[in-house]
Amino acid sequence: MTRLLVVDDEATVRELLSATLRFAGFEVTSAATAAEAVAAAVAEPPDLVLLDVMLPDTDGFDVVRRLREHGPMPVLFLTARDGQADKIRGLSLSADDYVTKPFDLEELIARIRAVLRRTTGRHSDVLTAGRLALDAEGHQLTRDGSPLRVSPTEFRLLRYLMENAGRVVSKAQILEQVWRYDFNGDTSIVDTYISYLRRKVDDAEPKLIHTVHGVGYVLRAPKP
Repeated sequence: MTRLLVVDDEATVRELLSATLRFAGFEVTSAATAAEAVAAAVAEPPDLVLLDVMLPDTDGFDVVRRLREHGPMPVLFLTARDGQADKIRGLSLSADDYVTKPFDLEELIARIRAVLRRTTGRHSDVLTAGRLALDAEGHQLTRDGSPLRVSPTEFRLLRYLMENAGRVVSKAQILEQVWRYDFNGDTSIVDTYISYLRRKVDDAEPKLIHTVHGVGYVLRAPKP
């Protein structure tokens, strides 16, 4: 799964962005200060950093310089500072995009995906497994080219499984990434929606979705 690092000192902005981006299918970590951001990026390099210019311990421009000391790292500035000089300064530091607040969330996600396509070459909006093809951006699911109807939650769940194909994911991980809530520790909703998915998209052999008892689920694409 594509990993994003959100850096903003405002908790409400940080939490809103993190929740929205997880809902869009990204793995998200966050930081409130420059020091936290650099430490997080060095420990687990993200595919893209969403970086506020105004931070309590230094500015975002300095953060970019620090990050680049550890290797290339795509950066999208996300800030209330909309002056032309700031934009030029950010882009001169090889920032990959510059978005000013307030922003439209759908446009932001589209720009994130555009940056990822340009910089990583790894972000694909179409996932395949066996006879299934899931178009994340177009929000379409097909089997052998024929459309399949699933609910938005089923779509997010299948997308998460397909993005992690071959890797066992726990019910807790699924709850966090698909629902963004812990449901007070009750994971039965995951079992329910897995059952829905199996009936709708995994009703033929070979099966794609497998139960790993005591752990969670794994999607295994059949070998060609």
